[in-house]
Amino acid sequence: MNNIMHVLNPNSPILYLLIAWSVVWKGIALWHSARNKQLIWYITLLIVNTVGILEIIYLVFFKKKEISFINCSPTKIGNKRPLKN
Repeated sequence: MNNIMHVLNPNSPILYLLIAWSVVWKGIALWHSARNKQLIWYITLLIVNTVGILEIIYLVFFKKKEISFINCSPTKIGNKRPLKN
């Protein structure tokens, strides 16, 4: 119990690191859930504070996969003719 009170002391640098950790993960998770139009996840992540644990779980397991166009050639995108140099 004494250790918990030491961490929660406003002069403790661990408290500020914990806050920064939580804010970074919450920001990333909220951005992804809003961008993917996942309203339930957005509200849950906004209300529930789990010091980044729920946010990391969302980002690892529940975030929608993004489509990558890195390996697509110009002929595959929209059935257009290849670009001439």
